[in-house]
Amino acid sequence: MTALTPYLELTKPRLLPLVLLSGLPALVMAAGGWPRIEVLAVILVGTALAAGAANALNCYLERERDRDMLRTRTRPLPDGRLSPRAALAFGLALLVAGPGLLASSAHPLAAAVALAGILFYVFVYTIWLKPRSSAAVIVGGVAGAVAPLIADAAITGTIGAAGLIPFAIIFVWQPPHFWAITLYRRSEYEQAGFPLLLSRVGEQRTRWQIVIWIACLLPLTLLPVALDMLGALYAGAAFGLSAWFLYHGVRLVREKSDEAARRVFRVSLIYLMALFVAMIADLALRGGTA
Repeated sequence: MTALTPYLELTKPRLLPLVLLSGLPALVMAAGGWPRIEVLAVILVGTALAAGAANALNCYLERERDRDMLRTRTRPLPDGRLSPRAALAFGLALLVAGPGLLASSAHPLAAAVALAGILFYVFVYTIWLKPRSSAAVIVGGVAGAVAPLIADAAITGTIGAAGLIPFAIIFVWQPPHFWAITLYRRSEYEQAGFPLLLSRVGEQRTRWQIVIWIACLLPLTLLPVALDMLGALYAGAAFGLSAWFLYHGVRLVREKSDEAARRVFRVSLIYLMALFVAMIADLALRGGTA
């Protein structure tokens, strides 16, 4: 562990691979082929810095609540490895660096989308909705899904299907992913004062909501195939992965156990990563450069 480790932890580095995996296929589809490596690097680094800024500022704002939750109490602020002032300064530095890199080396619209995503996550999700409403899980999905929009805007200067479809996939994926966590960590979230869907509608209706949202992913993930943006390799993967995810959602409804909820959570992570890897593999097989 080095002096930089607590700062890295503020960015929630385990989430960054998903951010980059979702941005890369959108970038390639928007470009109509594989851009030069330096173009890819600048856009992905700018996107990662922006995501890191949002996460670091979220850690700063939720430092008191993080002390009340087992899964977050070892973060750098609750356990005292960083001061709030240092964390805030780091988050603000990333807020400038990410959009700044995108504005100077990619496209101003990409920078604007990245900045809007950070501000939405901080002010709309973290400060306003999350402490007040269970709807924060759905609304907050907007900020968690902006990487494809940044990629599309960086390449084309607009936002089209290449960015909107991956954005929609992540947006729909996030509620069942989070609701599964709350089913087996309910007491922690309630102790920290976060309103939960299951507290409002009950656990079984929450399980059914998970199934409904997972079911919506199948037609959505096949949309790029219908638009001839991706081919047979991705189509097979999307169908199989969505069916697998849905199967575990239905098992959750039937078993009604914490272990089933943990399983849905783990499957959701594998599902999303594998889906975007399949996108990238399909695009690699197609080849071509922009």
